[in-house]
Amino acid sequence: MTKNSSSKSSPPAPPGTTPDASASIHDSAQQIWQAGLGAFTRAQLEGSKTFESLVKEGVEIQRKTQAAAEEKLAQATQHMAKLASNLSGGAAGPWNKLGTIFEDRVARALQSLGVPCAAEVAALTARIDALSAAVDQLSARNTAHADQAPAAQAASAKPKAPKVAKAPATAKTSKPRTPARSTAGTGGTHK
Repeated sequence: MTKNSSSKSSPPAPPGTTPDASASIHDSAQQIWQAGLGAFTRAQLEGSKTFESLVKEGVEIQRKTQAAAEEKLAQATQHMAKLASNLSGGAAGPWNKLGTIFEDRVARALQSLGVPCAAEVAALTARIDALSAAVDQLSARNTAHADQAPAAQAASAKPKAPKVAKAPATAKTSKPRTPARSTAGTGGTHK
């Protein structure tokens, strides 16, 4: 190789480098450029196939992730429901006990004041209903007897004459007295 032919095929060497190093750098740059062109061409040819395969992989990963997330959510929901039922069941016991204590104290206070309890009021109501029914039965019997009694009395009784008071007898009958007439204020004389 002559000096002219080597200078035409390779660029001039940077200052401070040897011609062999310059050729080596030039060859490396050329290979990098060619590799880039090859990758670009392959990406154009296989790009749509690669893109579709990447989308499929992404869909699969998303499904797996979503299924795992839903499973974790279901487990968390079950856990929270269990905790809530335990808390409500545990809290109901003391509240029921407190309610019973309060009701007992109120009942004792009302009893000491002479206020009847619900059972006593119910018993009194039942007695009043029974007495009302008995009074209604007696009223019905008395009404039936009262309707029958006047008819029986009318048939068996004789009519009686009314009593008349007699006037006292006097021996002397007298004429009724007439009052004297007054002539005063008439303007005339009496003859």
